[in-house]
Amino acid sequence: MSVPKRPALAVVGQPRLLAGLDVATRLDRVAHLTVHGPLPRLRLEEVIALAENIDLRGRGGAGFPFARKLKGVVEAAGRRGMAPHVVINGSEGEPSCLKDKELLLRTPHLVLDGALLAAEALGADRIAIGVTRTDVEKSVRDAVAEMPPGTRPIEVTYLPERFVTGEASALTRGIEGLPALPAGRKVRSTESGLAGAPTLFSNTETFTQLSVASRLGALSYRELGLPNEPGTVLLSVAGKFVVEAPVGTPLRDVLWLCGMPDPGQGVLIGGYHGRFIDADAAKETTLDRDALKRYDAVLAAGAVMPLPHGTCPVGETVKVARWMADQSANQCGPCALGLPSIAEALSRAASGGGLNALDAVRNRVLSVRKRGACSHPDGTANFVNSALNSFLTEFTDHAVGRGCGRPTVGSLAVPPEPIALPAATSDSGPKLLVDWTLCRGHGLCADVVPDVVRLGPDGYPDNATYNLPADSRNQAVRAIRRCPELALRLAN
Repeated sequence: MSVPKRPALAVVGQPRLLAGLDVATRLDRVAHLTVHGPLPRLRLEEVIALAENIDLRGRGGAGFPFARKLKGVVEAAGRRGMAPHVVINGSEGEPSCLKDKELLLRTPHLVLDGALLAAEALGADRIAIGVTRTDVEKSVRDAVAEMPPGTRPIEVTYLPERFVTGEASALTRGIEGLPALPAGRKVRSTESGLAGAPTLFSNTETFTQLSVASRLGALSYRELGLPNEPGTVLLSVAGKFVVEAPVGTPLRDVLWLCGMPDPGQGVLIGGYHGRFIDADAAKETTLDRDALKRYDAVLAAGAVMPLPHGTCPVGETVKVARWMADQSANQCGPCALGLPSIAEALSRAASGGGLNALDAVRNRVLSVRKRGACSHPDGTANFVNSALNSFLTEFTDHAVGRGCGRPTVGSLAVPPEPIALPAATSDSGPKLLVDWTLCRGHGLCADVVPDVVRLGPDGYPDNATYNLPADSRNQAVRAIRRCPELALRLAN
């Protein structure tokens, strides 16, 4: 897998999480200790009090209070008589999200310190991190190898890179060696997470904030940000920049710092499960919970995506909807059927399918809400609904055949469609290809296209290339989407 181009780093004011990266591209153990100093040892009640005093919340999407997670783990571990575990979510399956990967690539010890602090306070048996890129995996493994003797061991697991991998049950299942797919049942990690034990599960930035706060103390930590939301926040801007800014910084200042003084047609806040705010709002709002709440928006995973004037908002929405449908876990109707149907209806409306096509989009959005096995259908539906409301005139014009004439330039950072490599055979016609470097022998492909794929005695497909009859193409596409390891491809 090719490694994407690295984003540029920028800071509003004084850096905390990105400290030291103005003179070094990566902080090894020695550089880390030089910049940040040693990690203090805190008792459990001190960690909880610190998290409460700085109102530390999850920086991966839901914004759940970290202190409540700690208390939940302690209560469940005591009630069940089990030692808890700690899991770092090091995945970012959304192309517009960059910040957590950069933390793990550039300052991994700051991340691991936060997990070690929490694990020591909880008396946790295991610390594990799931990552989805080979360069990130190497950086974390190098950091673990640099730890002094006697440090609690940290497990590093490489998982498939896709949107749903970061869901709590999917990541913990992947660490356990199972398919990295959501469990489909509403059980909190604090009650039953890794190996069924009470688990403190949080994302990379959250543990990094804890690491920084433990060194600064609550009073110094609160010197930046707002009284009711102190500290700094990391932002992934336009799929090209990672910015650290005090909470409450005007959005226009962040965009200006990234060379984008004009918010264009509006800004998507919170990534592909987020909301659009219009250009006027983007010029006025600040980046904090209360300000964004006025626009029904939240920072979530910290993605900020301006939509420039030169791109088609309808085309951009269709691209995201298609990609999100392809990233489905395919474990429930709203994901397996609902999201592709939304993307199909959007595409039809964008291509002049009439006002009835727009009505179909809205009906399909309503049909998936609150019915999924995880949050993926709801989040995608909310994104589509926000786009329809924000760009209603453009969608209406496209639906009745009066398209805007602008190209879709990919401003929302959706990756290009993969180019299928030709099969290593002289036979003509479409092929279904098996990537042996990814296949783990789940056998779902043979269930979906039994007339094409055959399993050998070891449970793996008995060939790497299968000729694909024309009437089996739709089944093959379904098999590709259902493969937990993303090991199937189409080639013509």
